[in-house]
Amino acid sequence: MATFHFDLVSPEKLLFSGEVDQVDVPGSEGDFGVLAGHAPLVATLKPGIITVYAGNDRQRIVVFGGFAEVSPSGLTILADNAMPVSELDAAVIAAEIKDVEEDIADTADAALRDKYQRKVNQLHAVQAVASGAAGVRSGRPVVASSEVSKRWEMAVAQSKRQATPG
Repeated sequence: MATFHFDLVSPEKLLFSGEVDQVDVPGSEGDFGVLAGHAPLVATLKPGIITVYAGNDRQRIVVFGGFAEVSPSGLTILADNAMPVSELDAAVIAAEIKDVEEDIADTADAALRDKYQRKVNQLHAVQAVASGAAGVRSGRPVVASSEVSKRWEMAVAQSKRQATPG
């Protein structure tokens, strides 16, 4: 399989730089996968999990928003905040959720409130995935992979229901 160069940068550090086979990205308009030769693209990111495939290795990294650029030279992601799933502290996600919920309470603008609510829903989805990931420092037992998938699907369905005007 052809490879391409991938850089993942957060304000704190360079999280990943190297040749990869594929990267799955949580785009704000929908998740997308990038392979070598992908068409040029610039996209905003929603909170979610980036999955990096390099040979037989798979690495999962949580992002809390940012930008992705696919160019002939590869993929660059500038993340607002990012960390490997194995280093994720459940308190970090809970604090982010609390901050956005405070933003919801402080705004009178309905469109902005809806935007914040979508972000809270996305963060809950990340929280559901992360709570079942091995190495998450929450004090909870590790959840089986099928349970993580079920939690993810439930959180995404809830997010879609709340985003639909009704």
